[in-house]
Amino acid sequence: MRNVNTFIGSPVERIEDLRFLRGRGQYVDDLVRPGQWHAAIVRSPVAHGRLRSVDAATALAMPGVNAVVTARDLGRPIPTIPFRRPNPTIAPYAQPVMADGVVRYVGEPVAMVLADTAELAEDAAQAVTLDIEHLPAVVDRRASARGDVVLMAGTNGNCATIFTANAGDADAAFRSAVYVRRERFRVQRMTAMTMETRGLLAEWDAASGRLSVSGAAKLPFFNRRAMAAMMGLPEELVDYVEYDVGGGFGARGEFYPEDFLVAFAARRFGRPVKWVEDRREHFMAIAHSRETECDLEIACDGDGTIRGLRGDIWVDVGAYVRPNGMTPVRNVAQFTSGPYRIPNLHLKAHAMITNKTPSGTYRGPGRFEGCFFMDRLIDMAARDLGLDRLEIRRRNLISLAEMPYPLAPVRPNDGFGDTACDSGDYSATFDRCVAEAGWHAKAALSGKLIDGRYHGLGIACFIEGGASGPRETARIAIEPDGSFAVYVGSSGVGQGVETVMAQIAADALEVPIERVKIYHGSTTYLSEGYGSYGSRATVMGGNAIVATAGALLEKVRAAGRPLTELAGLSADGRFDNSKATYTYGTAIAHVAVDARTGLVEVLDYVVVDDVGRIINPETLHGQVIGAAVQGLGSVFTEEIVYDEQGQLLVGSLADYLVPVATDYPQLRAISLEAHPSPNNPLGAKGAGEGGIIPVGGAVANAVAAALSALGAEPRVLPLTPARVWQLVQDARKT
Repeated sequence: MRNVNTFIGSPVERIEDLRFLRGRGQYVDDLVRPGQWHAAIVRSPVAHGRLRSVDAATALAMPGVNAVVTARDLGRPIPTIPFRRPNPTIAPYAQPVMADGVVRYVGEPVAMVLADTAELAEDAAQAVTLDIEHLPAVVDRRASARGDVVLMAGTNGNCATIFTANAGDADAAFRSAVYVRRERFRVQRMTAMTMETRGLLAEWDAASGRLSVSGAAKLPFFNRRAMAAMMGLPEELVDYVEYDVGGGFGARGEFYPEDFLVAFAARRFGRPVKWVEDRREHFMAIAHSRETECDLEIACDGDGTIRGLRGDIWVDVGAYVRPNGMTPVRNVAQFTSGPYRIPNLHLKAHAMITNKTPSGTYRGPGRFEGCFFMDRLIDMAARDLGLDRLEIRRRNLISLAEMPYPLAPVRPNDGFGDTACDSGDYSATFDRCVAEAGWHAKAALSGKLIDGRYHGLGIACFIEGGASGPRETARIAIEPDGSFAVYVGSSGVGQGVETVMAQIAADALEVPIERVKIYHGSTTYLSEGYGSYGSRATVMGGNAIVATAGALLEKVRAAGRPLTELAGLSADGRFDNSKATYTYGTAIAHVAVDARTGLVEVLDYVVVDDVGRIINPETLHGQVIGAAVQGLGSVFTEEIVYDEQGQLLVGSLADYLVPVATDYPQLRAISLEAHPSPNNPLGAKGAGEGGIIPVGGAVANAVAAALSALGAEPRVLPLTPARVWQLVQDARKT
C-alpha cells in the first residue's frame, strides 16, 4: 500500500466497463419475475381532441390479455405528475398520468394493456378503439401566443410562466449605445436519444405493503417521494432500484406517466408488471427539448465593449409542464450572457404550451441555445464594427480579478438561489484554444474557395453550471475481509460513477482502489439521496464520500483494532452545498462548405475547458468528446418535426439522424485544472455537459465565416445541406 494515494487525477480505466464488454451488464429489460405481466401503452394518435370513448372489448377478448386500464380505473381526480421545482404559475399545466376527456399530444397515454407477453400486449394495444373528436392543434409558439385556442381549461392563455433575468438598466444602456443590432435565432426541437430506451418493472408485496420499482435512473429518491405521495404510501415502503443504465443525458429517469401507471397496475392486480418502450414510443413519449426562438438586441461601444443585452425568448415546452420542464426556460434567461461581462441585461423567457410531446432537460439545457444566440450576435457585431472576432471576445470575457462574478438574477427563482461564477481565468482557456486550433495560421483561409469548398473558422465561449445542491449523502461500511462498501446517493447513468467514486474513496480512506466497492443510486442503500443531474454527481457525491470517509477513519482510530476485526463498522455523512460550480472554456471549429450542395464538413474541432480539479482524465475526456459529438448531431442532423396537424413526422433512426463514429473524426478536447472551485473541498467542478454547449455557436460562426463573401448568415439550426443551400441561394438573390 502506498503511503499517499494518488488515484485522484490518475487515468484509471473504467471499472464498470469490464462487465459491459463481457456482456454481463444487467439492464431492466433483462429482469424476469415469476408470473410477471407485460404492459403496453395505448397512445393518442391525435394531437388535440376530445376523447369520447375507449373501447377495449376486442383487446380483452384476445387470449393472454389480462386487463386494460383506462382513466376511469384510476379514480378522481386523475393523478398529475409533481414538479421538481414548482413556481406559482405552472400548476394548471401539470400532466395527468392518463388522458381523461381531452388529448393534447400525439403519444399521450389513453389506456394501458396488460398481457402475458410483451408481444401480446402490443397486439392488444392496437386492438383498442378510440373515439376522438378532433380539435384545432397549436403547433408553434406563435400560434400559442395568439391564444386563439387556449389549451388548458382554467387558464388565461398558453404561456405557463415567464422567467426574467435582469441586471443594471438595459434600456438606459441602449439609449446611450454607439452600436445596436437586433437579431432573431432559432434552435430546433430534439431529444436525448439514449441508447437504452426507458423501462420499468414494478412489484407489489401485499403482505408488507411494499412497492418496488426497478429501472431507476437520475432521480431515484425524488421519484420515490413522488410515487409514495401519489400512491398514498409511506415513503419508506417504496423502493426505486437502479440497474445498469444505457445513457441519461437529462431525459431518462425523470418521473413520467408510465412510472405511475406500471406501479398502479402492479398494486391493483398483485402481479409484477414490466414495460419497456420501443424506439417509436421513445420519440413520442420521452421528454423533448431545445425548441427555442429569440428576438435579441445587443448594445456595444465602438470598441466592441458590450453594454447591454435585451429581448424575448420563447421556449416551446409542449403540451404540459413536466417535472423539470422549466429548467431550460430558466437557464436560457440566465445563461444566454454566457462567460461575457454584460452589466445591463433584461431577458424574458416565455414557456409556451403547444400540442407536442412535453419538454424537459437535455444535456446543457438552455445553455446550448443561449450560447448559439450570444456568440452569433457577437460575430455579427464584430463584423459591423470592423473588429477582430477574437479581440471582441477577449475584451468582454469575465476576468480573474472579478471572481466570483454574479450572474443576472432570475425571477421567479424557481427554487434556485442567485448564483455567481466561482473561479477561473476565462482568457487563459480562450488563448489556449486559439493556440491549439492554429487560429492565426488558418485565419487567412476564412472565406476562401479551395477545391470547390469555402473554408471558415468559428469560435464560441461557454460556462457550464454544475454541483446542483442542496446536498448528497453517503455511507461507508467495513466488510469482513477489510474492504470497504461505499454507498452514495448519486446515480450511474453511464458516466463512470463507479470508477470516479472509487478513486475518491480510495484516496480518502488511503487504501488500494481494489478494496473499494461502490454501490449507487438505489433507494435501498440510503435513506436520502439526490441522484445525477446538473453535472453534480462527482462534486456532490464525491465530497459526500470524503466527509464520510473522514468520519469512518475517526471511528477506526478510536477502535484501535485491525480492520478485519471491525466488520460492520460504518459511518454516514453528507455534503451540503448551495453554491454552483462553473466549468468554462472555448471551442473553435474549422469547416469546409460546398455551396453547390450545402454540405458542411467539420475539418477540425477543438475545445479547451477548465474543470477545477480532474478526478479521472480519461472519463472526463470521454465526457467532453461525447458531448461534442452530440452537439454536432444537434447542429447538423437531429430534429423532431411535426406537421400542421401536430402529427409527429419522426418515427425511427432513419428519420432522426444521430452521429456515428466516422462522422466527426477530427475532434480534440483539452481539459485544464488551473482554478479549482472554492465551493467544495475537492475543488472539482461539474463537467458532464460543457462539451455540448459551445458547438452550435462555434460551428454556425464557422459556416458564416466560410460564406462571408456571399453574405449568408446562419440564424436557424440544424444546418442541414438543404438549409445551407437555401441560405446561399437567398444570399445570392440579395
